Amino acid sequence: MKKGLKEIKRPVEAELREFEVRFKEDMSSKTPLLDKITYYIVQRKGKQVRPILVFLSAKISGTINDSTYRAASFIELLHTATLVHDDVVDDADERRGYFSVNAIWKNKIAVLVGDYFLSKGLLLAVDNREFELLQIISTAVRDMSEGELLQIEKARKLDIDESIYYEIIRMKTASLIAAACAAGAASVTDTPETTDKMRSFGEKIGLAFQIKDDLFDYGDADVGKPRGIDIKEKKMTLPLIFALNQSTRSEKRNIINIIKNHSENKKKVQEVIRFVKDKGGLDYAREKMNEFKQEALNILHSFPESDARRSLEKLVFYITERAK
Repeated sequence: MKKGLKEIKRPVEAELREFEVRFKEDMSSKTPLLDKITYYIVQRKGKQVRPILVFLSAKISGTINDSTYRAASFIELLHTATLVHDDVVDDADERRGYFSVNAIWKNKIAVLVGDYFLSKGLLLAVDNREFELLQIISTAVRDMSEGELLQIEKARKLDIDESIYYEIIRMKTASLIAAACAAGAASVTDTPETTDKMRSFGEKIGLAFQIKDDLFDYGDADVGKPRGIDIKEKKMTLPLIFALNQSTRSEKRNIINIIKNHSENKKKVQEVIRFVKDKGGLDYAREKMNEFKQEALNILHSFPESDARRSLEKLVFYITERAK
C-alpha cells in the first residue's frame, strides 16, 4: 500500500517535502513540554493522506502557492488535534503502533495539547487573513463534533436507519476529507463552483472510506478474521443496518438483544457476523461504496486530464481497495 501512495503523491512530491519543513515550524512552541510532545507526534506521522489531498486538489484547480501550504498545515493541525482528543475520549493507549499522548502524559495534558493544535491552526488562518479557509475548516470541526454526538445518542437506542447512518459518517469522517479538498481548491481559485466540486469529491471518497472500514469489521476481502469491534462498541454500521432491514421481527429482536447485552461474548458476536453475511449486508455495503466511488470519479472526469487528476483517480481506488 505504501507503494500505491508513493505513486499517488508523485505530482506533488516536492511540495510535500517543503510542507513537512513548514509544518514542523507551525507546530513549534516555546514551552519545553509542548515542544517535546509535538516532536513525539511529528516523528510518528501517518500516511499524510489529507495533506496529499490538499496539494492534489490545489494542483487540479490551479497553481500551488503559500495559501495552499497554510491550508495543508491547518488541515493537519486539526486532524492531529482530533486524533489526540479521540484517544482521550476512547481511553486508547495506542496510536499507529506507538503509545498515545494520553498514555504517556495523561488526559489533562492530552486535552490541552489538542486545544493548542486547534488554536495554532486558527491563528495560522486569521494572521494571514485566510477567512475562506477558516470558514471551510470551522464547518468541518462543527460537523465532526455533531456527528460524534449523534452517533453516541443513537448507539444508546440502536435505532439508526440508513439515512441517519449516512448523516453520521458524512459529518464524522467525510467532513474533514471534504474540507481538505475544498481548502486545496480554494487556495488557488476564486471560482466557488470549483471549490464546491472538490468539496463534493472529498465527501464522496470520505463516505466510501468509512464504508470500507465497516466491511473490515466482518473480515472483508483479505483482512482475514472478522474483528467484530464495531459490534462490541454497539456501532450501527451499514452492513448491519441492511441485514436488520431484511430480517423478521424475532430475528431483529435477537440481534439487537445480543448487541445491547452480550457484545462482549465472542460466540454471540460471531453469531451477529454470520447473520449480517447471510442477509447480504456485506454485498449491499460494497455496492454502496462502489456507488460513492463512481460519483467521485465522475466529478474528477469534469476536470481536464492531468497528472494531478490521474493521482486523485488512483487515490479513489486506493481508498476503496486498501487491505487495512
